[in-house]
Amino acid sequence: MKQTQFLDVIDRDEAERRWREVIDFSPVGVETVSLEDALGRVLAEDVRAEVDVPGFDRSNMDGFAVHAEDTFGASEERPIRLNLNRETIPTGVSPKEEVVRGTATMIATGGMLPRGADAVVPVEMTDIEGEGDEQTLIVRGARVPGAALSFAGTDMGRGETVLFAGTKLTSRETGVLAAIGRNELEVQRRPRVAILSTGDEIVQPGEIMRPGLVYDSNGRILADAVRELGGEPEFLGAFRDDVDALRTALHRALEDADIVLLSGGTSKGEGDLNGIVVSELEPGVAVHGVALKPGKPICLASHHGRPVVILPGFPTSAIFTFHEFVAPVIRNMAGLPVEERDEVPARMAQQVVSERGRLEYLLVGLVESPDGGLRAYPMGKGSGSVTTFSRADGFVRVGRNTEIVEADADVRVTLIGAELPVADMIVIGSHCAGLDVIASELAREGFRLKVLAVGSHGGLAAAARGECDLAPFHLLDPETGTYNTPFLSEGMRLLPGYRRMQGVATRTSETRDLEALLADPNARMVNRNRGSGTRVLIDELLGDRKPPGFPYEPRSHYAVAAAVAQERADWGVTIETVAEQAGLRFLPLTAEHYDFAVPADRWDRPALVALRRLLEPGSELRERLAAMGFEVPSE
Repeated sequence: MKQTQFLDVIDRDEAERRWREVIDFSPVGVETVSLEDALGRVLAEDVRAEVDVPGFDRSNMDGFAVHAEDTFGASEERPIRLNLNRETIPTGVSPKEEVVRGTATMIATGGMLPRGADAVVPVEMTDIEGEGDEQTLIVRGARVPGAALSFAGTDMGRGETVLFAGTKLTSRETGVLAAIGRNELEVQRRPRVAILSTGDEIVQPGEIMRPGLVYDSNGRILADAVRELGGEPEFLGAFRDDVDALRTALHRALEDADIVLLSGGTSKGEGDLNGIVVSELEPGVAVHGVALKPGKPICLASHHGRPVVILPGFPTSAIFTFHEFVAPVIRNMAGLPVEERDEVPARMAQQVVSERGRLEYLLVGLVESPDGGLRAYPMGKGSGSVTTFSRADGFVRVGRNTEIVEADADVRVTLIGAELPVADMIVIGSHCAGLDVIASELAREGFRLKVLAVGSHGGLAAAARGECDLAPFHLLDPETGTYNTPFLSEGMRLLPGYRRMQGVATRTSETRDLEALLADPNARMVNRNRGSGTRVLIDELLGDRKPPGFPYEPRSHYAVAAAVAQERADWGVTIETVAEQAGLRFLPLTAEHYDFAVPADRWDRPALVALRRLLEPGSELRERLAAMGFEVPSE
C-alpha cells in the first residue's frame, strides 16, 4: 500500500516544542458561576473576605467565661471560687454583662465571649454551689489566656485575601467561600473538547457486535479523562472511513470546541484518512510520528491556534499519548497546575506534641529543603479554622501511642486531593496585606507561591535553614534603632520591600492619645502574639506596664482591628491599612520597614528576579501598594 503519512519521526520533547509553537494553550476565558456550581472549578479572581471569620470571640466548649488570672493555682485539691453571674450566653446571643474580676458567666459552645473574659473553663472542671442569685462556681483547674477560645478575625480577617486566582476549588475552598458569604464568583471557563472516534470497525457500547468490529472504548476513556482534567467533553460519535464525512465532522467540531481529538486513522495505510483532513487545516500538521512506545503514530496539529490531535486507535496508545501531550494542555487551558503524587516522604520542620491515646491527623504545609527532600510544617489556627484545612498540602498520621514527633523525624504525608502544588517561590514569615498584592502580581505572571505565616522570627529561622526563598520580616533593633538589617545572618541578603505605618487603632469616638489610654485602668488593649514583629514594638512601648487585655494575644492585624471595632478592646496596635478597612481611628507610631530576607544562593531564582523587577520604580505593583497606603522606597 502507498504510504501517505509519517513525514518524519522525532523525539518526544521536540514534538511537544513544535506543537506548542503553533497552538494557543492559555486559559480559555472567564465566566461567573454560583457557589453551588463552583466545585472543581478554577478561580479567575482573588477572593477577599468581606467579614471577619470567626465574626466574634467565641467559646470552643460548654463552660464558663472567666479571667484566666483568677484561676491561676486552681487544682482538685485547692479549687478556687468565683461568683457566678446571672447571665448565661447561648449561641446567637450577644452578652450584656461584663465579666469582672472574681466572677464567671456560663457560656455555650459557639457562644460570644463577653467583655472582660479572656478564657473559658470547661464544664467538667467545675461545680456550682448555692441556689438562685447567690451561686458560686467551683473551679478545679487553672486556665491560660485564650484557653478554649477562637478569636474574631484570627481565621480570616475582613479584607484578607483568602483564595488566589488559579486555585482549584475543592470542598475545602468552597467551605472558605461559604464561610465568608460568597454566593457567586468568577472562574476559568472549562475548555470544550470535541471527541470523534473514527474507523469502519467501530461500534458503540450497546450496539450489536459482530466479528471484525470492536467496541469504541476510546470515546469513553477520552471523554472521562477530559472531565477529570477540568475540561468539558463533547463526544460527537463514531465516523466511518469517509473523507467527506470526516471533513464535515471536523469542521463542525471546530465551530465550538477549543480542542479537537480524533481517535484512530493515524497510521501509514491509505485507508487511514484523518491525516488527510487534518492536513487541510491552517497551519495543519505540526508533528506526525513520535519516537514513543506505545504511541508512535500520534499526529499533533492546529487550526488557527486551536489544538487538533489524532490519537492512535489502540486504547493503550491513545490514553498514553493523551496524558503525555494533551492532558497538560487541557489543564493549562482550564487554569490547573501539573498533577503530582498522592503520598510523599518528608521530615518534620518543628517538634509536635500530640495527645497520647488518640490517632491524630496533623495538617501540614510542605516546603523543599536544601537536600532536595520535603519539610512538613504543622499548620496552626486550631480545629475551628477553615483556612488551615484549605491551605494544607496534606496530613501526617500521628499514632495513638506517640506523644512527641521530633523535629527532623521522618514522616509520610498523605496529600489532600490528588496533587501536591509545585511552588515557584516559598514564602515563610510575617504576613501583611501588601504581601497578598505581591503574591497576586507574581501569580499573574505564572508563578505559584506557597505562603506560610509564622511571624518574623520564624521566617528568619526558616530562611537560615534554606527552607524558603523569601522571609518577610519587620524587626526593630532597639540598640541601633535600625530595622531588619541587624537580624540578617550570614548567607542572607536583604530585599527592600516597603514601609507601612504601625499605630494605635481605636474606635472613632475615642479622642485620647496612647498615654491617656494607658493611664486609664478601664481602657482595655488587645495585644499580639509573641514572636511577631508587632509584639516587639508593643513590648518596647509598654516597658514593664501590663494594661488590661495584655494577655489577649491574637495572631493577626485583622484580629486586632476586629477586637477594637467590636468593643472587646479599646485599643490595639495594627497597621494603618487594616485600621482604615475596619473604619477605626488611627494614631501613627512608626513607619516600620517590611522587608524580605533571601538566602543568597536563591537570589537569582526566576520568581525572585521577577519580584525584584516588579518592585522597580514606576511599576504597577508599586502603584497598587501606594494606593493601599504603603510606601515603596525609591531605591
